[in-house]
Amino acid sequence: MSYIPPAVIDSDAHVIESNLTWDYLEPAEAKYRPKIVVDRNNPSVKRWDVNGEIGPFVVETVESPDGIGTTAGKSDRNVGTPAEARQLRDISARLDHMDALGIDVQVLHTTLWLYAMTTDPDAEAAMTFAWNKWLAATWKQSHNRLPWSCLVPMLSNDEAIRQMRWAKEHGAVAIFMRPCEATRIVTDESFYPIYEEAQKLDLSMAVHIANGNQANVEFLHQAAAGNKALPFSVFRIPTITTCMLLLMSDIKTIFPRLRWGFIESSAQWVPWIYNEAARRIELTGKPAPADLFEQANIFITCQTDDDLPWVLKYAGENSLLIGTDYGHGDPSADIDATVGIRNYDGLSDRMKDNILFHNPKKLFALDIDGKAVRSAAE
Repeated sequence: MSYIPPAVIDSDAHVIESNLTWDYLEPAEAKYRPKIVVDRNNPSVKRWDVNGEIGPFVVETVESPDGIGTTAGKSDRNVGTPAEARQLRDISARLDHMDALGIDVQVLHTTLWLYAMTTDPDAEAAMTFAWNKWLAATWKQSHNRLPWSCLVPMLSNDEAIRQMRWAKEHGAVAIFMRPCEATRIVTDESFYPIYEEAQKLDLSMAVHIANGNQANVEFLHQAAAGNKALPFSVFRIPTITTCMLLLMSDIKTIFPRLRWGFIESSAQWVPWIYNEAARRIELTGKPAPADLFEQANIFITCQTDDDLPWVLKYAGENSLLIGTDYGHGDPSADIDATVGIRNYDGLSDRMKDNILFHNPKKLFALDIDGKAVRSAAE
């Protein structure tokens, strides 16, 4: 008999922001509505303009019909997604596609906020709350199948906490966080009020590949312009560094129930970071625990081309997840990733259960039982 999981949770799925997103701004906040402008350095690209601050490119303007950008369709990975589903214009279409893929739940993350959007605290607060209200409306129509990681205004802790409390009541299961925010990294004590509230609300911290340090982004774009490894340097390296910093910090002691998800950076780096952390821990005179990541409440999304039996020797059985990167067409995207785990040679059924169901259920505190979707993907 072929392997059947208890249920399938996609830990990394995306929404593609559009002008629809900003319809959730309050009337008094209309002045903060981002505009679509032509990139002054590349007329073929359009970007978001927030009161004169030029931000990320407008993804929907560079989408191909079955994916995003020029990378779609150029690998053996399946990245095709219906436009109305990835842009959340048709929630039923999104759920139908999930059924076809054999996915019970997708945890939704932003695409737009991978970069910093604005340095204006009021604009940031208005935009994050509009985004959160958009996702809350989506979740309400999804029969609990589309929980989400909420955006919070990192420039104002009080407003961040207010939005966290609201989001928790409207389907949020995590706080989206970039590895670095301007000149701060996740271990900065200025974030502690957010962490304390997240722990109280039982929300996890979703550290998605991103970069909120505009100076670093500009430096890398100038220094490595045209290099295909640029996104790796801009996004993945800060995320991996952040995991190491977190492991070596006191945060796991200060906030012992706070869970951390490192999203979309693959897991092939886990043995490297484990060994680096273990050597430094041993210099303090203490042995490094075999379950180092689990003790730190750290979870990591893997990819189907990771050498998982090797990675698991260091990550342990209770730390890995899988994400499809639904909606994107980049090197992380593979909407058949959950099927790939189900068919992965060398993994026990118990380990597959953990990656597809038990570990993400714990990370995101999901209220879901073990009734799996039966679909054409089986």
